[in-house]
Amino acid sequence: MKKIVLLGATSNISKYLIPMLLEKSDNEITLFARRANQRLTEYNENSQITLIDGDWNNISDLREAIKGQDIVYMATGHFVEANQNIVKVMKEEHVKRLIVAGGLGIYDEVAGKFGKWNARMMGDYTNIKKAAAVIDNSGLDYTFLRMSWLYNQDGNYNYDIVPQGQPMKGTQVTRQAIAKLISNIIASPDLYKSQSIGVVEPNTEWDKPSFY
Repeated sequence: MKKIVLLGATSNISKYLIPMLLEKSDNEITLFARRANQRLTEYNENSQITLIDGDWNNISDLREAIKGQDIVYMATGHFVEANQNIVKVMKEEHVKRLIVAGGLGIYDEVAGKFGKWNARMMGDYTNIKKAAAVIDNSGLDYTFLRMSWLYNQDGNYNYDIVPQGQPMKGTQVTRQAIAKLISNIIASPDLYKSQSIGVVEPNTEWDKPSFY
């Protein structure tokens, strides 16, 4: 049995991740979001799921959600204070395993013409880099997903992993593929432990994503 909490459970990736996690009947899943009971009504009667209304800028809300969990998933890693709060509560509650959905470019690792396009589109990375550093320096068993540009395509679960220190060239990846990767990590928690990994769709080394 694994106990998993999704912080930001109404996110676009969580929409695909939750059904994957429900495929394993021994997963106990906590869905944490603002107005979770109103926004996630399809799970109100599901015996595997607990809904918690909360704000991850509120320490007591986070503590209620994180206490007793095996794995914490964060739907975004781009906010310094939220990251600090989550790391603090996880340490205090002795919860070690963390998976964070973040963006590419935090190590200036995006290569070539795509790198220039990405920098122009994203603008100032200062706060995003500071937020990522909170996770890097947390001492937790984290996996930080540096995702390329996201889009939806049913049935497309293809992804390649780009280790930290290698240039990211793949321009896009589906949310379905990211959800599959997260579910794989949850199933095998030692996978990519204490790593920041790039995630791209194979054969998408273009100047920009196909949908721009």
